[in-house]
Amino acid sequence: MRWGSKQLFSFLKPNQIQPLTQTQQSRTLVKVRLKWVKNRSLDHIIDIHTDIKAASLLKDAIFRSSTGYLTSKSIADWQKLFGLTVPTLRFIRRYPTLFQEFPHPKYPSLSCFKLTNIALNLHNQEQLVYQNCESEIVERLCRVLMMTREKMVPFQSLHHLKWDLGLPDDFDRNLIRKYPDCFRVVKGSNGLACLKLLKWDDEFAVSALQRGKEDQDLSVSGNGETELRRFKRGQSGLAFTMSFPRGYGAQKKVKAWMDEFQKLPYISPYEDCRGIDPNSDLMEKRVVGVLHEFLSLTIYKKTKRNYLRSLREELNLPHKFTRIFTRYPGIFYLSLKCKTTTVALREGYRRGKLVDHSPLSKLRDKFYYVMRTGLIYRNKGVDMIPELDSLVADDGATDQDKSEEEEDEEVCYTDGSSEMEGASSEED
Repeated sequence: MRWGSKQLFSFLKPNQIQPLTQTQQSRTLVKVRLKWVKNRSLDHIIDIHTDIKAASLLKDAIFRSSTGYLTSKSIADWQKLFGLTVPTLRFIRRYPTLFQEFPHPKYPSLSCFKLTNIALNLHNQEQLVYQNCESEIVERLCRVLMMTREKMVPFQSLHHLKWDLGLPDDFDRNLIRKYPDCFRVVKGSNGLACLKLLKWDDEFAVSALQRGKEDQDLSVSGNGETELRRFKRGQSGLAFTMSFPRGYGAQKKVKAWMDEFQKLPYISPYEDCRGIDPNSDLMEKRVVGVLHEFLSLTIYKKTKRNYLRSLREELNLPHKFTRIFTRYPGIFYLSLKCKTTTVALREGYRRGKLVDHSPLSKLRDKFYYVMRTGLIYRNKGVDMIPELDSLVADDGATDQDKSEEEEDEEVCYTDGSSEMEGASSEED
């Protein structure tokens, strides 16, 4: 079977490409029914990040306001928008260290909210992080566009993913204009405004899985045989890192299934896949690779399932691609916290902590520390603002937060298969 002018494996030299067999282009993997297992550690992290995101979006909305404040009436209907499980007013009043409540200048009975000095300080630090990490942000945005079929994504989908991908609040107005050689605003076939990639960069077209194997290869000295070296010679496919819930890894049927899956050729998410049978095992592994790469590009290695659904056509994913998350619980974790469904990359977390921190995630840790102080001490937390301000400036605000995370290292699992099966069967 011929694949067209574009080579399927850009990571290999042309004379090293191994032809795909008919077996690889068909369905041979045994269907193993796996029960959903709840991970309380990851659920706790998702719960915290939901609050951080909502508070951060409120901060940005207040900062954008021409008056410098928002009224209680204007934010009353934002609960669903922010993904909160409590009314917005109750939420914003939980954090007096970030949001200062005061009566409206003309209507004393109407409550208003403005940013405290420490919130403004954190906002300025955030802008500095965006400025210092601009090249990484542009690269991340390019990678997302490079994975898509037409190398463009509707702004509507990008705005939903803005916080997860670590994009500035005004990326569509300022950042894109600074790189006219890379991006262009166009109108899609559906009439929506889209961001289109103009410049392909081969250095970006290497997936997180491939980069991880490269790092392992470099760490092996002498004639050590590594997975990447065997892959380059066409002797094996790249294997995904898997971390099964307790009990799964020891099951012979599951182990045999995963061994066969790992042996399939790895297809980079940046390659054209239109020549692959959509019903084959090879396409299933390609879908796993695309979802793995997309989650790897996010700050916290996770995002909402509905956000991925909005990019289904752009990423050339099958209609029922969300079943992949429950079919491969060693790679992905599906959470039902906060009245929504979140997909997380298991390898992104170890013992209840994010493995790879970025400058933005570290700043958000500070943000959460200030939030938590206001929640614990309530009105007394306002009196602690000068002390918090100095701690944030000295990067010392996250020490207590780290100790709290260490206390939550133990992972507890409970069976919740019936609930997850109903959630995973929901399709657009």
